[in-house]
Amino acid sequence: MEKLNIIQIGICHEHAQGKWATLKKRPDLFNLIGYVDERDFCKTPRLTQFFNENYYADYRKFTLDEALNYPGLEAVTVEVPNNDLVPVAIMCMEHNLPMHMDKPAGEDLALYKKLLDGCKAKNLPFQMGFMFRGNPAFQFCIRAVWEKLIGEVFEIEADMNHCYGNEIYQEYLGQFSGGIMFNLVCHLIDFVAAAMGRPDNVTSFLKSAPGYPDSYRNNCMTVLEYPHALVTLRSCSKDACNTGGRAMKIAGTKGTIKFTPIERFDGKSVEIELTLSEDSGLFPKGVHTLRFPPQRDRYEVQLIQLMKEVRGEVPSAGSYEHDYLVHEITLAAAGYIPWRKN
Repeated sequence: MEKLNIIQIGICHEHAQGKWATLKKRPDLFNLIGYVDERDFCKTPRLTQFFNENYYADYRKFTLDEALNYPGLEAVTVEVPNNDLVPVAIMCMEHNLPMHMDKPAGEDLALYKKLLDGCKAKNLPFQMGFMFRGNPAFQFCIRAVWEKLIGEVFEIEADMNHCYGNEIYQEYLGQFSGGIMFNLVCHLIDFVAAAMGRPDNVTSFLKSAPGYPDSYRNNCMTVLEYPHALVTLRSCSKDACNTGGRAMKIAGTKGTIKFTPIERFDGKSVEIELTLSEDSGLFPKGVHTLRFPPQRDRYEVQLIQLMKEVRGEVPSAGSYEHDYLVHEITLAAAGYIPWRKN
């Protein structure tokens, strides 16, 4: 198979180094041409402690204009700081470039809609970098909700807690009025929107952890209301369990799904505990342990999907409408916009 010619635009996003590592990991699929250092033209908040310029030293450095006009370029990953993601992605869209764009999609919903509408009009492959889209346990849970494996869902509880980043991370979150809800809970909102659709209401509590000023919204919760279900999503950046303590619970009228940790990259499987009060589908009544194939990293499945979409081998795995809904919920949950009930 001919390799996909790809450039990474941005090296300062929190996930930039991870995407770069994934692309380097698959030289059989990706011709990684080089990167753009956005520090000359992106001035919005960024988390500098995860940035290491030496990581890119063996590759060609481009200006943004050089990258956008590079002959034979077939796709880009957009990994600039959060509030520069959409403006830079719009430039890529205007140059007819398929793209993977990281999260969250900025603080301006209308500007994000301009990007999505442009990609849709041009039929451009567009992929949001929500990190659970390639996670087999999460994909199982979406199907389980759709197919009513545990009956009618009435409760989902999940968190994106951690304790990485030290005080630099807390200061970084303090630069966004939506705090950690804006920066991290969007990953869980992407999952919930896929499984449950549009909520009736969104109510949030944007707090600071003990010892931090109110502007450091690093201890947040949102409740998404559905006709017969409540979804509670939390995140705090001062949890001693770090990312290993992240947990998911989905409860329905016929059973429950529980798992923690929600992802792992140590060669071991994510394990789901499925409890059923009666036979359902292929599963008899009782408690079951489901083990999913280990992941090498978060992004490989997604980026291979993007390559296949660009090649026309597979249809899009997502939709512009879903991506818009996810960000509409995110901005409401993070306090940027009021929730609009249809």
